[in-house]
Amino acid sequence: MTSTFLKPFAVRASLAFAATSLGILAVASGADAQTPAANKTIVQRSFDAWTAGTGSPFELLADEASWTIEGNSVASKTYPTKEAFLREVIRPFNARMSAGIKPTIKSITADGNRVVIHFDAAGTARDGKPYVNTYAWFFQMQGGRVTRASAFFDAIAFNDLWARVAPDE
Repeated sequence: MTSTFLKPFAVRASLAFAATSLGILAVASGADAQTPAANKTIVQRSFDAWTAGTGSPFELLADEASWTIEGNSVASKTYPTKEAFLREVIRPFNARMSAGIKPTIKSITADGNRVVIHFDAAGTARDGKPYVNTYAWFFQMQGGRVTRASAFFDAIAFNDLWARVAPDE
């Protein structure tokens, strides 16, 4: 039996042990977790590389990442893997462009393991007409990689490009 005098010390020691144990568990279970600031920096750098023509945010996709195009565009659905998304959307999109789109970021926000990118993008289609759209992408990050993404954009502009310009094979 603990004396009345020692009870506060016993309680504090138990709380300290529990806090330390929980801290160790948190570190062990989140070993690959990134901070919101780190996730934001990773995404910002990928957009900077895209603007410079030296990379793209699609390089951040984990192989098993799912990408959902929301809304009612001709490409709206969930693509279950990086390769499915690249094969069915990105490569055919790029094959319709003579000058690929370049992003202009309006904002990047990170909270927990989610990064939201709001940006404009413009390029030139193979028929010489401009393609201009505004996007909002929602990335779920794990270990510096995108594991799930949702994209919102103007479906009218996208559908027009998709119907008007055949991909250059």
